[in-house]
Parts: sequence; C-alpha cells; structure tokens
Amino acid sequence: MTQDIHAHRILILDFGSQYTQLIARRVRESGVYCEIYAWDAAEQAVRDFGAAGFILSGGPESMTVDNGPRVPEAVFEAGVPVLGICYGMQAMAGQLGGRVEASEHKEFGYAQVRARGHSNLLRDIEDHASPEGWGLLDVWMSHGDRVAELPEGFKRIASTDSSPIAGIGDDERGYYGVQFHPEVTHTPQGARILSRFVHEICGCPADWTPGNIVDDLVARVRQQVGEDKVLLGLSGGVDSSVVAALLHKAIGDQLTCVFVDNGLLRKNEADQVMATFARHMGVNVIRVDAEDRFLTALKGVDDPERKRKIIGNMFIEVFDEEAARLTDVDWLAQGTIYPDVIESAGSATGKAHVIKSHHNVGGLPEDMKLKLVEPLRELFKDEAAHRPGARPAGGHGLPPPLPRAGPGSAHPGRGAQGVRGPAARGRRHLHRGTACPRPLRPGQPGLCRLPAGEVRGCHR
Repeated sequence: MTQDIHAHRILILDFGSQYTQLIARRVRESGVYCEIYAWDAAEQAVRDFGAAGFILSGGPESMTVDNGPRVPEAVFEAGVPVLGICYGMQAMAGQLGGRVEASEHKEFGYAQVRARGHSNLLRDIEDHASPEGWGLLDVWMSHGDRVAELPEGFKRIASTDSSPIAGIGDDERGYYGVQFHPEVTHTPQGARILSRFVHEICGCPADWTPGNIVDDLVARVRQQVGEDKVLLGLSGGVDSSVVAALLHKAIGDQLTCVFVDNGLLRKNEADQVMATFARHMGVNVIRVDAEDRFLTALKGVDDPERKRKIIGNMFIEVFDEEAARLTDVDWLAQGTIYPDVIESAGSATGKAHVIKSHHNVGGLPEDMKLKLVEPLRELFKDEAAHRPGARPAGGHGLPPPLPRAGPGSAHPGRGAQGVRGPAARGRRHLHRGTACPRPLRPGQPGLCRLPAGEVRGCHR
C-alpha cells in the first residue's frame, strides 16, 4: 500500500506577503507537505484541512486598524501548534489578548536578534553569541508595527534594540511568533527554525520525499483514470515533459501525446522532442504542425492576457481535433503546477486575488469535452523537475525547457535563437500595483532595493 504522504501536513495562511510561497517551499524542502490558503478562508475549510500545525505569513496590513486581516478562529480552536511570521505574529498576539502598536522605528532589512529565554523553537539555534551569552541570529526584518504587550501564557524569546519583543512563545501550546522572516535566505538559520517547528513541535515526519512523491502520483493517476485513455499536449518544457514521463510510467500505452509544433521553438528543438519521447522513451507521440495557426492567431496581439488565452484556446482546439481522431479518449492531461493554481485561482478556497491567467489553467474553454488529470498540481516547479523515474530510458535526461516568446514580446517564428534573455536580470516586484522603480538584487528574490524611508511598506 502506498504511504500517505499527506497525512501529516501544515497549512499556511497567506496575509499578503510576497514571501508566502517561499514559506511553503521551505516547509516542503524539510520533507513536510503543506498548502497555502488565503487568510479569509472559510472556517470549515480550515478545520477540514486537518493541519498538524499552522504558519501565519507576513503581510502589508496593520493590526492597529479595525478592519485589518484576522486569523480564523478555527486556527486557535484546532489545538495544534501555530507559528506567526511578522504580521502573522502581530495578528496572533493581538487576537490572543496582547497589544500591537505602530513602531516609532521601522525595520526593513538586516538586523541581529538576541534570543532571550529558552524556547523550544529557538533553543541552540544561533549564528553568533553575545558577550553576555545570548544567542544572536542574523535575520531579515520587514515591519512597521510591533507587539507592545504579550498575550497571557507567552514569554519573550527574542529582541532587538528597536523591537524589545521580536519573538514570542508559549511552549505549552506550541504557539510562537517571530518578527523576522525565517523563510528568506537572508536569515541563515531560518530553515532550521522552520524545520524545528514542523518536525519537533508539530510532530510531522519527513515523508514528503522524491521517491514517496513519485509512488503517490503514480498510484493516484492509476486510480483516477483506471483503464481510460489519456491525451497529453506535449510542449517539451519541464512541466509537460515530466507529466509525459510520469503518465507513461503509470499507465503506459494508455497515454497518447500530441506534440503541438507551434513555430515558437528554437531551431531543431521540435525534432529533439520527438527523438527524446518517441524514440528513447517509447511514448506514443503525434506531431502536429500548427505553426501557421498559432502565428496567424497571435499576429498583431500585444496584450499579455490575450496572448495567454489565445495560446491556451489554440492548444485545446488542436487537442480536440486530435482527440476526435482517436478512440475512447476520456482525459486531457496537463502540466499544471502549484504556483499556477495559486496565481490563477488564489488559494484552495478561491478567495485570493487573481494575479494572471496561466496557459495551463486560464485558457480552457467552457465546453471542453475531456476530463482533466493534473498529476503535478500539488508540486512546485523544482519538485516536478526532479522526480526520480521521470527520465527517458537509456539514461537520457529530460530536455531543457524549450524557450518560447514571452507574452509581451514579439514572436520570432521557427528557427529563432535566443528568444528570451536571462529571466533573473532586472526582475522587479510590484509596489502598490505598479512595478517598483528599482530592480531586485541578484540572489535576493522579492527584495526591493529602495531605502526603507523612501517608500513606506515597499519591502514587505
């Protein structure tokens, strides 16, 4: 019987932080399954999740206003540990009887935190030691408010010169809060802190491992589709390539892949896709030359959302045409991954704001005839891209993602080279709905270069 790798899991409540997905990544890297819900998720949805523990993310709002985001009561009724980060700590403290106030000295960026008082969360975790013997942590701060009074049952477990209460803890209930961000790389001990919370405090075993994930996905695909036949649109990119390998492992000849040669690939890469999957893996792949259809449909279109929807609808049109030529095809497989789900439909409750549509989940026509199977729906891209067994026979690795013209760029057509520049260069985050005027520093995802006092709240 396949191990239930979802039995011990963490629920992350998102209060709007740009780092929320990074929290989830860190938890999963520690070997524990987790999901992200919006902070205003239905109380019953929070109860039904069956969390072994909760993590409350940071966010740009304030607990000092009457209508600010609040933690669902179901969190505190569940009787399981809770970790609040930044705004999450303030919300927990305020709702449990403490007091939160606007801080005279706002902290954005590097800080050194003193660990005061032993706690199950921070014990023996430090970067340095002070002359007085306190453990010191190098951390990344981002806050404008602070906890001024502790709730009943809590003690102070960390402080800085400007934040006398930079960490709080109630070891008996397993409730903790930290004013800094343990999920970012600028907090070197952050991964250890999160790992301790999910493993030692919440009691979750490290069973979210590559081998277990593959076994679980294969078993679930077999259970879902049974003896039915499955059609997959194969692009040669990471997501669809891994889905192809996974489905071939799970259901073999029940899978038929349709490789849509859309004319947006690099020279010879369409042939590489066919060689890799059809020749080396033995997958049944149908190649469709749809270059003229895609380029005609996209001609003169500049709006990114329109391009995404056109591409998504065109893929489905091609799939429907090919499915009509096949016998008894019931399922359309897609390479939807977890960030697609979050960005396109918000959290699992569907209450978060839509950021953008995605070609995997945002462009499907309402009258689509096939049922959907999305085996990677719970995975982040790096989790999907490194699955054992997802490699063609004969030792050949999966092909690199095939570059396509971005939704805001020109479409160069067949044979073009260097379609896109380095993705990490000049990345910017959104500040109040518009692009922040300065790019991110290399290796610092989501962090703005603006001085703290220049744009209030920009670093959240």
